[in-house]
Formats: sequence, C-alpha cells, structure tokens
Amino acid sequence: MPHLLIVDDEPSIRELIAEIADEDGYTVAQAGDIRQARIQIERQRPDVVLLDMQLPDGNGIEFWKELELSGTEVVFITGYSSVDSAVQALRFGAVDYLLKPISLRRLKTVLAQLKGMLKQPPALASSDCFAKMIGKSRAMQLLCAHIEKVAPTQATVLLVGESGTGKELAAEAIHLASPRHDKPFLPINCGAISPNLIESELFGHEKGSFTGADKQHKGYFERARGGTLFLDEITEMSMELQVRLLRVLESGCFMRVGTHEEIEADVRVIAATNRNPEQAVASGALREDLYHRLSVFPLELPPLRDRDDDVLLLAEYFLQKLNEENRSAKVFAPEAKQAMKEYSWPGNIRELRNYVYRSYILADDVIKGDFNSFELEAHSAGWGSDILVPVGVPLADANRQLILATLKQCGGVKKVAAEMLGISLKTLYNRLEEYGSNGDIDESSSRTR
Repeated sequence: MPHLLIVDDEPSIRELIAEIADEDGYTVAQAGDIRQARIQIERQRPDVVLLDMQLPDGNGIEFWKELELSGTEVVFITGYSSVDSAVQALRFGAVDYLLKPISLRRLKTVLAQLKGMLKQPPALASSDCFAKMIGKSRAMQLLCAHIEKVAPTQATVLLVGESGTGKELAAEAIHLASPRHDKPFLPINCGAISPNLIESELFGHEKGSFTGADKQHKGYFERARGGTLFLDEITEMSMELQVRLLRVLESGCFMRVGTHEEIEADVRVIAATNRNPEQAVASGALREDLYHRLSVFPLELPPLRDRDDDVLLLAEYFLQKLNEENRSAKVFAPEAKQAMKEYSWPGNIRELRNYVYRSYILADDVIKGDFNSFELEAHSAGWGSDILVPVGVPLADANRQLILATLKQCGGVKKVAAEMLGISLKTLYNRLEEYGSNGDIDESSSRTR
C-alpha cells in the first residue's frame, strides 16, 4: 500500500484527508509542522506528501527543496486565493496543488491519480520520447531538458511558438515521457473545429441534446481518459468555452452536453498557441485566469532560424524519408545546403519540409542550389512589405488590414496566407467571413500561375 504523509498545522484538515486517504488504500502519517514531518519521514519514507505551504516553523516549499526525496511525489496545499505561490510550487516539482477550503471531490481525484502513477510502468527511455524531435542545437537540448523535468508531473503545460515549430511533437514527447505514456494522446486543433461543435467535441453530448444528435457521443476528455489531451490554438476557443475548460481544470470533472451528470476528467492537459499569450490576454482572446491555470509550466519552442545547423539535420532527415519511400538515392548539392542555412525560414519546419519535398520532385539525382531559389527570394522580399496603420486604429481593423494584405501578397492562396499569419486555415476563413470578403482574388486562377 502507498504511504501518505500529511503535513498541515490544522488538525481538522489532517484528519479529513487521512480518513479519505485510508478509504482509498493509503497508509497515513500526520505532522503539524516541519519538525514533526522530519520525524515521520525518518520513521517511514512516504510515497506521497501533502504539504502545506505555510507552516508554523517554516516555508513548505523551502522544506521540500531541502529534503530532495527522489521517488516521492508532493502535492502542495495553500490557503491563498491567488495561485501564484502554487504555480511556483509546481515548478519546484509538485505534481499538483490543493486550494483551501479543500474540495473533497478534488482531493479524491488527486489521490486516485497519484495512486495510479505509483502503479504505472516506468516511462519510455528519453531517446524514444524525443525520436521525432530532430536537432542537436543548444536551443533544442534546453527544450528537451525542460520536457524531461515536467513530463513526470501532472502540471499543465503551455507551449508557445511560431507556426511550424513542432508544438504537437513537443506535446507528444511530454506524453511519452510521462507515466501516462501507455494511454491515449489526443490532439485537437481548437481553430479547426466549428465554434458550434467544439463544446460537443471536447465534452461529448447525449442523444437528443440538440438537432442532429441522434446518438450519445463521447468527447475528447472522455476518450483520452488516463492519457493526455493536446489543445492546439487555445486562443481560438470562445470565451464561454474557456470558462468551461477552466472549471474542468479546477474541479477535475466535466459534463456532456445535454446532461447534469458529472464525469471525472482523468487527463493531463497540454495547450499551445502561436500567439504571445500575454498579448492574447490583453486583447481579450484568452481569459487571464485560464492563462495562469494553463501556464503552470510554460515552454517556448525555438524558431528554426535560432537552431544553428538543425536546418541541415532536418533537411537530411526529410530527404532520407523520401529516398526510403521511393527507393531513390538523391542528395543535396553543397550550394543547396548553403542556401538552406542562409534562409530565415519564416514558416519554420513546415516550410522546410515542403521545400525539401518540392525540390525532391524536381531534381534528378542531385538537389542543386538553384531549385526553387526564386521562391525563397520571393518569400524574403515579399513577406517584409510594410503596412502602415495609424496610431489609434482599433485592433480589429488593424488585424483586418494585415490579413487582407497578406492574402493579397500570397496571390490569394489562403493556405499559404494562413501559414504566414500563424493561424489555421479554418480561422482564416472565419475571419474573411467576418469581413464579408474572400480576399477579392480569384483563388482558382492564383493556383495556376
């Protein structure tokens, strides 16, 4: 049986937690302060510690840092209405935190998850977890080191990075390095699903709950039970749905559309955005309370231009895959490698992959430096065109000018415009619908240029 140590200066809270933990199959020890906690740890090393952050004889976080109990999981308890200190605690290795007054349902969920973690088989070797994350640059080494630190915890992670930097691959690496690695990993693009359907997709619905709901549907939170849910483009989620998501993250429960029956949400949430999250909060695209709840452990993915020679490693990787699939032996000429190193790759890994694919198709045996060079020059010159927006123009109008100008620069090809703007194709279509415009360009003719 797992052994739990409860460290809190309020006897009533200790007794309540002890009673629930005993029912859930834990052996329990109690301590009212740091001195008593040291004595209990010497008597029996705990598997789990529930630790108050403010104790009569010291600070709980500092005490935990001093202990360095490898293999022991810690959950901090705080009575502060602000979760800033709890966020700090999670960054020091806590798997979760509990706010006073403690919710019994939340407590039971946390204890059950911890018990499940202790029974889980060990996570995959780090080499397997990062197999899809190609790169040896200092920026990538630092990112992988942070992933290894946060993966074993239950902390929510917010991935921030430009479009095409590999946020989904990073989320999958976190999942594979976590105790949940043998459970589902489900990615969902919040900007690619209709606003009218995303609530049903996330939480599911009951038969007859709305027109067209001819049978019960299990949402992503239910289908990812025990695993990880990756919410990409979180800033594209409606305000109403952000409120529901926050409630699920805080309570650990959700309800299908059309019912009042609560279901336990046993999932680890990883979110991502290609926007500056603080600017998204300021503009009203992201709730501040949800931002703080999601960014317990923020990770920034480096753009390709900041990854030294990783561009050549990735290009060789993509080319090797194409050679294997087509039983060929094409290679890059030295001038092609030099051209790739000198280019800034505003579309990041996605743009590089597309470039290698197009060059592979055009080349015979050697991919030379002049292949598609006109495209690279056009990108470098075209995307830097200035748009003059007077001071005081509403943000919505400025966004409109930027989107329409970028679409025009791309010759009306919406997919390319969406990639350069760092938004999904669905989001671009939604914006153009709001503007009552299709870009004023014949898209079919632009494809045949």
